[in-house]
Amino acid sequence: MRLYLYLHMIAFAAGCVLDLIIGDPYNIPHPVRAIGSLISALEKKLYISRNGRSDDELNRALRRRGTLLFMTVVILTLSVSAAIVAAAYLIHPCAGAVAEAILTCYILAGRCLCNESMKVSRDLKAGDIDKARFDLSMIVGRDTDKLDEAGIIRAAVETVAENASDGVIAPFIYTFIGGPVAGLLYKAVNTMDSMIAYHNERYEHFGKTAAAADDVLNFIPSRLCALLFCIASFFIPFAHAAEAFRIWRRDRRRHQSPNSAQSESACAGALGIRLGGPCSYKGVPSMHPYLGDDKRPVNVKDIARANIMMFTAAGILMAVLCFAVLILL
Repeated sequence: MRLYLYLHMIAFAAGCVLDLIIGDPYNIPHPVRAIGSLISALEKKLYISRNGRSDDELNRALRRRGTLLFMTVVILTLSVSAAIVAAAYLIHPCAGAVAEAILTCYILAGRCLCNESMKVSRDLKAGDIDKARFDLSMIVGRDTDKLDEAGIIRAAVETVAENASDGVIAPFIYTFIGGPVAGLLYKAVNTMDSMIAYHNERYEHFGKTAAAADDVLNFIPSRLCALLFCIASFFIPFAHAAEAFRIWRRDRRRHQSPNSAQSESACAGALGIRLGGPCSYKGVPSMHPYLGDDKRPVNVKDIARANIMMFTAAGILMAVLCFAVLILL
């Protein structure tokens, strides 16, 4: 048993290093993209229109079918990922560790998030605002075609801060505790939340189960991520630890979601900027809550600063977990 624990820890560390070095490869099959394709296919099969149903009948039917989609994705993800890991370990323990390391690299998204957000930063530094809007549209759900430079920077910082939680810290925790099977289960739920859990006419009821599950799974990681941002601010020259903690405590509950404002508010406080405000989704105006104080205008350097905070927070968590394992062993 101890051998497999050692192999798991080695594989986990190797997966983290692989993510830092290569990130998400675009030209080879990716399990999270496969999960996304499965969700899209199931949605086409299970989603229904009104067809003479009353509002209550339609809403109940959509909730049932959304729950069926959720359960199908969860069961298939657990079954396939467990089979891959088990088969690899049956071949040889080292093969199992290699499989774990590769899957862990797929699960974590730190390098990919940094790369995509820094494309936006480079576009702005080059003065190409149209390209910055396009590259930003690849990592955010809001409309980007009319954003000015400040709006682009705020959106990029917000997505780094939010995805530091559900793209790095949360999968980091679940994979550390339960291996790639638990990590991929988390990614499946999070992907369903991002695809079918919008608060609009189409998905309000169909995505209710996925949204609730994502809120539960992210409840602790989102708060831990915010706390890690506050701690990381002690070690980063440009960050303000006291402000990070104060703004987090003040603004963390301002968002409709119980988790979304956690890491964003801590990041806003650490950088001394204000995030949130008006935006739009597919032409429909929306108002995000303001997070942080407007102490200074946002700057293109804030995108890189948010990424530094994300990697510092992940490094602190890695150090704490490794220390805990060494004590237990």
